[in-house]
Parts: sequence; structure tokens; C-alpha cells
Amino acid sequence: MSPTAALTSPFEAAACVRIGADDCRTLADTELLALAASVAAAQRAADTAAAVVAGEIARRSASAGGLAQRLGHRTAIELVRVTTGATGRDAAVAVRIGTLDPSPVTEALDDGSLSVAAADAIVSGLGMPSTAVSAEELGAAAMALCAEDLDPDRLFRRAREVRASLDLDSVAEREATMRAARGLRFHRRREGMSRLTWDMDPETAAVVSEVFDRATSPRRGGPRFVDASTATQAAEDDRTLEQFTSDVFTELLRQGAAADSTLLLGSGAPQVRVHVMATDLAARAGVGRIEGQPELVSIATVERLACAGGVTEVTFLDGQPLDVGREQRLYTARQRVALAARDGGCRWPNCGRPPSWTEAHHINHWVRDGGRTDVADGILLCRHHHLQLHNGGWDIERNGASYALVPPADVDPARVPRPMAEPLRIPTNRGVVSAPW
Repeated sequence: MSPTAALTSPFEAAACVRIGADDCRTLADTELLALAASVAAAQRAADTAAAVVAGEIARRSASAGGLAQRLGHRTAIELVRVTTGATGRDAAVAVRIGTLDPSPVTEALDDGSLSVAAADAIVSGLGMPSTAVSAEELGAAAMALCAEDLDPDRLFRRAREVRASLDLDSVAEREATMRAARGLRFHRRREGMSRLTWDMDPETAAVVSEVFDRATSPRRGGPRFVDASTATQAAEDDRTLEQFTSDVFTELLRQGAAADSTLLLGSGAPQVRVHVMATDLAARAGVGRIEGQPELVSIATVERLACAGGVTEVTFLDGQPLDVGREQRLYTARQRVALAARDGGCRWPNCGRPPSWTEAHHINHWVRDGGRTDVADGILLCRHHHLQLHNGGWDIERNGASYALVPPADVDPARVPRPMAEPLRIPTNRGVVSAPW
């Protein structure tokens, strides 16, 4: 069989298969999920083949007068985009991955264990070799990341963390680059509306997102003013979430520093917390993480925020913060800080809601199991997943500092525990900087 026939015949066969909505409706749950897995595997194979083809197009277009230029295109990416109908971004990813030198990433792509999106996350997150990080070190890091069971977004952040651990100076450099790129633009549109575009570095985003989360958090029963005199008005508020949030930020800007923010958001000025290992803070070396933000920050930024807001130490023992026993049912404010430092937000797989959207769940239920209000036996869940857990028959079990979801029998008759991924955070003992801005 010719190379062309070998490449095209599987996809021509696949193209002959038409799956309609009516076909799916006749499938049992297990059959439907198996079909979804098969389609995803076929998609990964097709994406990998597309990247290989795009890589070859790029190689033939590399020189002056190459394939792309002969056909009237400026770049190989443009030729791939026009030929395949892909977006510019997807075409760029296909070329980037298709032109990779042999590596653990290309091996994982070839055997089907890694998608093109995941491969691009690893390559983009790890970056290029430098004087501080060798190609061999990046290769070893890539091999470890290929085994991570994470979606591309989380895999990218994990790769960025790994690169930072190999080259601490790169954290401060990247932080400076993002801060220099910050900016706010005001656009007037012809139809009379206006639009605000705000590119925020992680520090700015931490302040703005904390206010945004307060305004929109469903944990408070929906956004509403908390002044008792406006309670009736709030109950009858027919604004959409987007309209309400717009009005909150407009009022904050109007009132400025003189506003009593408790009338708007109920919790005072924004609180920004930075997690850092206590030993790193004492040694003035290492990195930190702004709570709710994916990017690491330099120790210099941690020290500046500590100077502005003070330091609250959260002590961890074997990966767990301290607890308060069964004397009270609700978790204290300090315990909430500890849970946020440990969990980083909702721990339900692939959720990622920030700490302000979450509720503290007793994995050993307070009434049913006589559970204790200990941080080790608490876990943060957003309201949606908290309700799903209680109403759907799910459970959570703990083994040391690791947690697993136990599905109900109607989802898995064997009720096999499903490990909950560790949040992206700096582990072990740390101080938490709380800076009101």
C-alpha cells in the first residue's frame, strides 16, 4: 500500500461512519461513554496525523521559494490554515508539534497516550533550553509530564511550575514581562455601547478577581446587596449576573476610596493571600503563589506583599493544616484560610472554582458519621458539587493527605475510589501573606 493510501484509508473509513443523535439516544450509558472514548481516541489519532503532515509542509516551506511561497502563501502556517480550514492558532500548534525533534513528547504522541493539545501544553510550558536549564533536564521533565493525568490547561501550568523549579530566575523575569504587558483600553462602539479591555498581570488579577468572585459567588445565595434596607429590593432584582456585576464595578468606581464596600460586597476590602514556604521566606529564596492565580511569583514580590499586609502562618503537619475537633460544626475563618491554602478551590475533578465560591464539606458527615470539624477531614467544594455529592450518593475518603471520590452504586457498582488530583500549590509548611489592598 502506498504511503498516501496508508494515511488516508483509515480516515476515509471513519468518514463513512455517521453517528446521529437518534443513534446515541438508543445507547446504554456504558455504551455511550465507550463511544465517547473511542471518538476521542480517533480524534487524537487524527490530530497527531494532522500535526505530522503540517510538520512536513513546514519543512518543505522552510527555504526561500519553498512550498508555501510557491503556492502564494507567506508562511507554512498560512498554507496549513488555508488547506485544512483550521484556525490560525490550531494551524500554528500543528506546525509547532509536527516539527518537534524526537523526544518523550513525540514518543507519547506516536503511541496515542498524549494528545496534540497536551503535547503543546508541555512544550510551551517547559520552554526552550537555556544556560540555566539544559536540553537533557527539559527532556527528563517532559517525560515525567507525559505521565501526568491532567487536562491541557492544568498540564501547561504544571509544566510552568516544573520549569520554575529548574530555573528560579525565570519566575522573576516572567513576572516582570507580564507586569510590563498590563494595560487597560476603552473602546467606543458605533452602536453606542462601550467596551473595556483589561490585560491584568497576576497581582492585578488577584485583586480584581477577588472582588468579582464576591459579587458573583453563588455560595451567598446569588449576588445581592446585603444592607437590610435593600433586602426586599434584592429579592426582586431581575438583573442578569452580568448586569449585576457591571453595576457593582460601576458603583465601586463611582464611590472610590470613600465607599463603604460592605454595603456592596459584604466583606470589606479585597484580601489577597500569597502562599510561600516559611523556610523560603526566611532564606529570601524560592517562589510563592498568589491564591487563586496559576502563576508563580518571585520571593521579592512575596516580601513586598508581606510588608504591606503582614504574615499569617498556617502550620502543616504531613500535608494537613491544624484542626479544632468536634466542639463546633462550622469551620472557622482561620480554618477556611487553611483549607484555601491546601485545596486552592473546589477539589472536585476538573472544576477549578476559586475558594470564595466554595463551601467546607465534612468528608465524615457531621450528623451521619459523627464527623469532626478538623481541616484534615474537611474539603472545599463549590455549591454545585457539594449538592451533587450529598444528593447523588457520592462520598469522599481520605488516606493521609490524599483524597478520593467514591461514586454511588448506580455510577459504579463496585464503588471504586477515584483519586482526586492534587491542587496546583506549593506543598509543605508555609506562611500565608494576607494583604488588604
